[in-house]
Amino acid sequence: MGAQPTSRGRSAEPKLAAGKALPSNSRMADLRATIRELRASSSGGLAELLTVWRSRNAEEWSRDPAIYPLLGEKVLKEGEPLLAYDIVAEGIKHAPDDVRLRQLQGLALARSGANARARQLFEKLRAENNLDDETLGMLARTYKDDATLAKTAREAREFLQQAAAVYAEAYRLNGGYWTGINAATTALLVGKKAEAAKLAAAVRTSCLRELKRARSDKYWLLATLGEAALISRAWSEAADWYAQAGAIGRKRFGDLQSSRRNARLLLDYWKQDPAEIERCLQIPRVIAFVGHMIDQPGRDQARFPAALEKAVAREIERRIESIGAQLSYSSAACGSDLLFLEAMLARGGEIVVVLPYGREQFVRDSVDVIPQGDWRARFDRVLARAARVVTASRDRFGGGGVSYDYANHLILGLARIRARQLETELSALAVWDGAKGDGPGGTASAVNDWRRTGLQVEVIDLAGISKPSGTRRKKQPTRPQKKAAREIPSRIMSMLFADAVSYSALSEHQMPFFVQHFLGAIGRLVTKAGGKIVEKNTWGDGIFLVFANVQSAGEIALDLCDLISSAPWQKNGLPESLNLRIALHAGPVYSLVDPITQKRGYVGTHVSRAARIEPVTPAGQVYASEPFAALAAAEGARGFACDYAGQTPMAKGYGTFPTYHVRRT
Repeated sequence: MGAQPTSRGRSAEPKLAAGKALPSNSRMADLRATIRELRASSSGGLAELLTVWRSRNAEEWSRDPAIYPLLGEKVLKEGEPLLAYDIVAEGIKHAPDDVRLRQLQGLALARSGANARARQLFEKLRAENNLDDETLGMLARTYKDDATLAKTAREAREFLQQAAAVYAEAYRLNGGYWTGINAATTALLVGKKAEAAKLAAAVRTSCLRELKRARSDKYWLLATLGEAALISRAWSEAADWYAQAGAIGRKRFGDLQSSRRNARLLLDYWKQDPAEIERCLQIPRVIAFVGHMIDQPGRDQARFPAALEKAVAREIERRIESIGAQLSYSSAACGSDLLFLEAMLARGGEIVVVLPYGREQFVRDSVDVIPQGDWRARFDRVLARAARVVTASRDRFGGGGVSYDYANHLILGLARIRARQLETELSALAVWDGAKGDGPGGTASAVNDWRRTGLQVEVIDLAGISKPSGTRRKKQPTRPQKKAAREIPSRIMSMLFADAVSYSALSEHQMPFFVQHFLGAIGRLVTKAGGKIVEKNTWGDGIFLVFANVQSAGEIALDLCDLISSAPWQKNGLPESLNLRIALHAGPVYSLVDPITQKRGYVGTHVSRAARIEPVTPAGQVYASEPFAALAAAEGARGFACDYAGQTPMAKGYGTFPTYHVRRT
């Protein structure tokens, strides 16, 4: 069993903060009813959980923060660690000492890939004498996860030994079946077969006894029995237990993933084919989608005439069924996008919608464009049921479809991040006529970009779909077109902002040393980077660098972080505390020549977005925006990882956005 059953938390009820007035009796009753419903339900479904979260009254929830761990647990079961992190982080603001909230925050971090941060959190809980199953078991999980990422067999074994020791301590102190089975599994993996068999037998007896009494959720009992059977090499018995667990946890992707991870470790150890167990604990694929809009009046060459709508919708439904996807990422233009999103919702799937720019402008440009059509109403219905709506840019960019190109990169990147989190496969589907298209931002461009990353894109060929009888593709009547205004070219770039921590504390005589040694060291690194950096600028203690791709930006940011953090600044007459805050972002920008300096530079709202992340970045760290993390995933960036750090309020009231901690791998 890969992680603790999140429904077994036993922290004390968080206390009401002093000095807060109670809400009205009716509203408190509604909140209490919500809490009772969450406790009673085995899952609730992501759509219902999102409704609870989005409709919350934050002030009332702060007076009864017991709702936060309940909701966080449910969301973790659904395989949404990023959302769960945000939920429990808000709860921690109101109940900072609540152990269960802190445990769930660590579990959300671990499931989202931020293993080092998770371990720090659990080590702190342990140091506070929290020696319960949950704290010790989750701490052990971080060691076990690191074993799977280790570079050498020796390193992996050391991590597994640490995990086995902590799991064994938890089982000895608490006797919980989930730490017991993990102690058995890790003991086996480090070669202690007799100890593993003894532990597995004891846990099996305990689970069978508890299973007879269990009246509610039996998922973890069944999954534990399956794991115990794998340790004992009872293959058919293991498949039976896992099949029962899988039937209960069909949409609990987070729980299924945790169970599957340990099953894979054991099957790999015994050199057994994992296919049967994988079927029992199946997590559906994530799917990224792109496709043509319905033809607008005045289109010169028919591509997706309205008469093909039903045929395309049927083919989309058929392909989704054959792929077996339940989690999807797409934009929401009229035509293919909305047909795809409707099909996903009809099969009970989860949808994340990426809009290239502001909703109302997008509707005018790409949704409500067919006379007498109902696309606007369908758009509103779909977005109301979306798990999340991501707006790539505040405004539409000119210059060759860069707004749509950016959105397509985000669709792929976000889908790839989700597939990695759940350790499932990523598929891509496109409705495309096979033509070259008009340039970046269109379906042809997206298909080609996605394929260049190594992704196989399944294509629904518009040209090959049978047309209803009597339908002829003919030239549409052309309306007079307004002459397009000259557009300033824009392109997607990666940006780095950094400033020096403790700069304001420098004395007058230290300023020359700062320029000579601190900026001098950075200057040498920048010079060594050469053509990777397309623009560089400084002002005071601020540094601004622009890169053509996220790979270069991530590499240089971490090199810069290592350089500054390791230098002995005191030897150069500077404070030991001197350091950098480094922020990364990627997005469309305009390239212009500054009329004053006569140098080419990059401007736009995405430059501002990057600048707002830097002030909230911890000293000596690299933080990035979600778009940067998504583009890094989309482009297959290597050498660094982006770990979720939560919803972070930006500087100067810029808003609250997801941020990621960038680290080396």
